[in-house]
Parts: sequence; C-alpha cells; structure tokens
Amino acid sequence: MSTEPEPTEKTEPGTRGAAPEPEGAGEAPGRATDDVAASSGGGEAGAGDSAGAGEGGGGTGAAGGESGEGVSDGPAGGEEAEADAGEGGDSADGDADGADKAQLSEAEAELAAQRLERERIARRKAEKQQPVESGAKLSGKAADLLAAVRAVESGAKPVAAVFREPEPPRRPAQEPVRPRPVSAQATGAGGAVGVTGSVGGAAPETVEAVQRVLAEGGAPTALASQVAGVLGEGADEELRADPWQLLRVTGVRPEQADGFARELLGAECAPDDERRGRAVTVWLLEQAALAGHTALEMPALTAALAQRGVPDAEAAVQSTIAEAEALVFQDALDPAAPEPAEDAEDTEEGAERPVRILVGLERYALAEESLADGLARLINSVPKEDGSAEDWERAAASASGSAAELIRAVAAGGLVLHTGGQASLAEPAALLTAARGLGLRAWAATHSPLGRDRFSDLLGADRPSDLGSDGAAHEEPRTGTPAGTRPVATVAGLLSGAEGPGRDGDGAFDLDLLVVLDAPQLDVETAALLVESLPDGARLVLGGDPAVLWSAGPGRVFADLLAARICPQVASRRPDPGPLGELVSGIGIGELNQVEAPGKEVVIVPVRDAGEAVHRTVQLVADSVPRALGVPAEETQVITPGHGGAAGTRALNAALKERLNPGPGRFGGFDPGDRVAYSPAPGRTLPGRVVGADADGLHLTCAGEPVVVPKERVEQSVRHGWALTAHQAVGCRWPAVVAVLPGDATQALSRPWVYTAFGRADRHLSVVQGAEQALPRAVAEIPAKPRTTRLPVLLRTQTPTAG
Repeated sequence: MSTEPEPTEKTEPGTRGAAPEPEGAGEAPGRATDDVAASSGGGEAGAGDSAGAGEGGGGTGAAGGESGEGVSDGPAGGEEAEADAGEGGDSADGDADGADKAQLSEAEAELAAQRLERERIARRKAEKQQPVESGAKLSGKAADLLAAVRAVESGAKPVAAVFREPEPPRRPAQEPVRPRPVSAQATGAGGAVGVTGSVGGAAPETVEAVQRVLAEGGAPTALASQVAGVLGEGADEELRADPWQLLRVTGVRPEQADGFARELLGAECAPDDERRGRAVTVWLLEQAALAGHTALEMPALTAALAQRGVPDAEAAVQSTIAEAEALVFQDALDPAAPEPAEDAEDTEEGAERPVRILVGLERYALAEESLADGLARLINSVPKEDGSAEDWERAAASASGSAAELIRAVAAGGLVLHTGGQASLAEPAALLTAARGLGLRAWAATHSPLGRDRFSDLLGADRPSDLGSDGAAHEEPRTGTPAGTRPVATVAGLLSGAEGPGRDGDGAFDLDLLVVLDAPQLDVETAALLVESLPDGARLVLGGDPAVLWSAGPGRVFADLLAARICPQVASRRPDPGPLGELVSGIGIGELNQVEAPGKEVVIVPVRDAGEAVHRTVQLVADSVPRALGVPAEETQVITPGHGGAAGTRALNAALKERLNPGPGRFGGFDPGDRVAYSPAPGRTLPGRVVGADADGLHLTCAGEPVVVPKERVEQSVRHGWALTAHQAVGCRWPAVVAVLPGDATQALSRPWVYTAFGRADRHLSVVQGAEQALPRAVAEIPAKPRTTRLPVLLRTQTPTAG
C-alpha cells in the first residue's frame, strides 16, 4: 500500500475524531433497536441505510415513509445501526413462573401434561394408519403450540416431553401460486415490500378523522396519512380503541406511542395493558426483521420486552400469539438426535431432543416456508431435456477450470450454488453462453443496474449472424430474446416484468435457466418470489461472493443454502487480479495485508480527526485521483460507514457538492448535475444524476434510463450520492473508490463491511484512515453478525439429505 501522495510502507496512526452522533439523529427508519439486538445477536444489515435514500423518520412526531426521511429526527438506520446491533447480552430468565403454574399445583400440572401426551400419542397412532399427507398449515394450531409453550416456560414439563411429536404438518407440495407481473411504475414507487405495510392512498375523510385523534393525543397530525394508510378504513376508531397501534407506523417508537396513549386513555393507561404488550411484541419482531432476523428465540424476545417495560413479557407474547399477530415454532436444534419413542409417556432426560422455541411474523414465516418448498421442488424435479448429455459435455469441454465444473453441475441438477469474487463472473457468463448455444432460454439477474451492465459486457458483442440481411435484429431461435438484447436483467426488473423474458400463461418466467448473481443480497421474500416464479423443469444457479454484506431485508438465504449442502456447490478458483485483488482476498480470510502497489492501486491517507477526513476526501475526489490516475470525479465513489457523524454521508455529500457542483439546491435541495442515490424501495439504491425538475417531479437518469420521482417522494427517496454507505454500494463497482474510516464510526466496522467497501474499486482504492487499530481489529476479529432464521430447519425437513 502507499500513502497519498507518496508511497510508503507503513500507515501512520491517526487519532480518533469526535464522539459518535447519537443513533437517533435523523437516520432512515430501519435500524435494529438495542434491546432486540442485545437479546438476539443483532443483524448484519440495517434496512434503513441500504434501503435508502431516506434519512430520518420517526421522532415524536414524524415517522418517515417506507424508506424515507421524515420531518424530524428518528431512529437510526442501516449501517449506523450495525454499530450497536450486537451489543448487550443474550441472557434472559426464561424460567419465570407462568400464570398456569400459579393456578395449578405441581402434581396437577404433571397430570395435565400427561393427559396431553396420551391424547397426542393416540392421535398420532391414528394418523399413521392414514395415508401420509405432504403437509398442512405452516404453524400448526396456535392453541396447541401455546399450551406447549406454557408447559415449557412454567417448568411443568421438559421441552422434549412437550414437543415430542414431529413438527406440525406442512403445506402440500403443490404447484406454486406464481405472482403476476406488476407495472414498472408500481415497482419504482416501492415495489419491494417493507417491514410494515406500504402506505396507500387513504380517503380524505379518513385522514381528517385520524388527524383529529392524533391532535387529541398530542401527536403530530403529519402522521395522519401514514396511519390511515397502514390501518385502513376506520383507522381513527381503531387508533382510539388501541392507541398503541401507532407503533405500526414506520419510525414510531414505544415511548412515543406510550405518550400518545397516556393522553388518550388518561388513568386507564398502564404499562401492563394487554394492548401495549401485543403492540410492543409486534414492534420488536419488526425491528428484528430490519436487523435481518426472520424470527426471534423466545428468551430473546421476552428479555427485549422486559427492557421495554412490559411487566409480564411471557403473557404479552402469549397474547400476541393467541390474537394471531405472530406465530410460534419449535425447531429441533440437533437433527441427528433420536426422537422419543412414540408410546413412551415419560422421557429419559438423556434422550430428550433439544429444540428451540421461536416467535416470528407471519409474512416471513410464510416466505421461508414457500422458499423451502420451492427449492425442494427444483432439487427433486428432473430438468427439461434441453440438449443431450453429449452436447452438455462438449460445452463443458470447451470451457476451462471451474467454468467447466459449473456447466456439468447445471447439466445434472435443478439447483446449483456458485461462489467467487469479481473475476469469477466469467464462469456464469460462460455458462449462460453455453446454455443459449444449446437452445435454452437462459437469463441472468443482478442486484443493481450497474452490475447488470458490467455482466452484459462479459457476454461479449452481439454476433453478426444475429442481424438479418436488412440489418435488423432478429429473434434468436428458441431463446425468445431479440438478438440485439443481452439476456441480463435486474432482480427487481425481472420480478416486475419491466425486464427479462416475461411470463408464460401460468405466470411463470418464460425461461429454462436463471442465473442469479449477487445472491447474498437476496432477502427471504425476494428469494421466495423468484423461486415461486420458476417453471417446472427449470434450472436455477445462485452465485455470489459469500464474504460481502448480507441482504438489507431479513434472512440470509445464500449463507443458509451454502451451510445446508443440499445441492452441488462450485467454488471458483479464479483469484481477483492485482494489488486490489490481493488486498481484498486477504480481508476475506481475516488478514489486512500490506500489498505492493507500484501503480498506486492502493493508497493510505492517515487523518487525525473527522474534519480532516472530510477535507482529504474532497481533495482526493476533486484533484488527486483525477490528476494522478486519470479517473474523473464522476467515476470516483466515496464510501463511509454511516449517514450521520462528522464524516458520514451527509457531511461528505455537502462538502463534495460545494466543490464539484455548487448551487442553491432549488429543486428540493438538488441542482442539475448533482450525483444522487435514488431508493425506489427499501433495500434498493440506484446511483444516478439530476437532470432537472418540473411539475411532474425530479427528473433523474439512473444507469442511462430516465426516472421521474414525484415531488412528494423526493424528500423520502432521494439523497445526494457522491458518498454512499457500503450497503448502498453493494452490487456496484467503480473505477476508483475512496473509503472513509473516521474515528467516530469504528464500532460500525466489521470484516464484511471492510471487504465490501474495499471490493467496490476496480482500479484504485484510497483509504482515508482515522480508525487507527480498529480497522485491522475489525478485519481479524469481527465477522458477520448472526441472524436468526428458520430456513436451515425447513430445508432439512424438505430435503432429508441436507448436510
């Protein structure tokens, strides 16, 4: 590495800058709260920062929109949330006596549990005489599970004795209900679903009625449209009957809802109110989803509720489950452990099968269930006979190394995983070319438009034979793709129908092979939609770099699949070239190495504080990198850990705008020529540039395509984009990157963050280093934060050969 402006062998230590900005200072809604994170281990991705362009929302009074920025400060989002996502402890007293134990003696509880066991054994024996069905409802009967939870939590019965029967029957493995394409306009306005329901257009009279209730409770009336959109018709009556329903609005926090409830209910408002317990339980599950979890373990959830002042946390969870606002599951921790004997009424302690009890929101439970079913369908189905075995072998023989392995694996199975860095993209490109040569309708999908365009370039120029004698592009045989079009789309465009092959009469993608790149960015809902949309006999390849940051939404689909080992996995042997490739490869295995960079591919710029970090960053982007390397400022991307702080994206963007494109910001703070980050939906960021504005809204160009952002959405979904967070930058690469590591953001650093930020550079990386020893410590000691998901258990159930 070298320091700027002259090469050097050693980085001089800087000093830490200002203290971190408070986490609630105006970030996008979508952070994991300290209490949930402390109890459940936090989450890798805070949805707010990669979701978006929006900054702030919430506060006492201004909860922002889905991805958006509200009128006042609120909970921190995204990568700033990562800083505290794993703090605190996991301990919780899960053995507190429940209501049942207070009412029953120990002997009576034992007799009741034994009766329950006898009934279950008899029922199960009867069921065994019937044909075995492939499944039923995901969660089973809430009442049965609730009784089991009470028995375990009260200590009346050991866990294995209560949950000795198999997991509740699952839904039948039937033809999936495939989504129909939605309009591109709808997707652009927020097609990706968020944690809370999207705010639709509510009737004016409903909004006015909600405004009156909000004013009566001392809450800002600006929230009325969001409340009406979330609660629907009769929102005012529902809010008056249960003031804690205000927590369903993105960005509102329990203490704010408590204040609102006190004003409306007066003396009737109490911390042990059952309505409050249910609302806070659902809110905590939503916050956990923003941190990446699809469910929470029961002890973690009850501990978080206790931290939020819920007197009887267990009763609150049980009430939430009974009202069907959440689902409860029991998952075996050790699939190899033997099940208790069917006719045994008492279980030896040593023979107990360890399980964990989890609670989650229905939407993520159904998504994981659907994803597991769909993946099992792909694995167990026979791929379409497209090309003979000899044809596939000839295609593999014409490739080399792991590209040949990938082609052979895809020829034999319906689901294949492919791992590797940037250089490994040549292998799925070779696969796509070979498959289309065999007549398959093969398509690739990427996370971002920039990634789509880069992968298109790997596929090479259009063949001259694609053009007819009249010079016009003709459709390729059997592929269904115009010859002048490369078969690459974004995941969002593919699902919406705006890009890709379209859908057949059954609603399935009109293709035979789908290669999904950037697979670590798939959250569980998006992955489920993709898999559900594949026709029978289609092949699916999920590829990506497992070392990058995980998805902004809940789940860790790619990591769970890699760990489950239910299908062929092909690991690329192509290393990323040059000093940058050597540096990033070392980070991936926990080593921050000094690399030789004779062409100034890697430069270290030590700084003393955040102010100097901003100054040096502007100097690098505007002067040093263009002058020394010939990379213009518009092709240099700044990446920093968070939005807030003295060297966050807001401060850096303000300084870079002043230097590179000064102006009055007459279009809602923007001027023509400004670089921006546009967030059409949570979890999606499109780098772009401002073209102008008119009555229709703010006009942008993103990846060469025109975009019009309505005036009412500009504040929520557009921010300046000279500086991004690593979550916003994932899936993209630029000729030059300036990674800013201020001293006030060291707690946000982790190995995946550093790997992702440094890996966005193609030719040059400047590291503005104010993190001192926190940087090598993060690379060596801080891996990805754990996420709680159910997908591994579901995969084991659907595919017995897993593992």
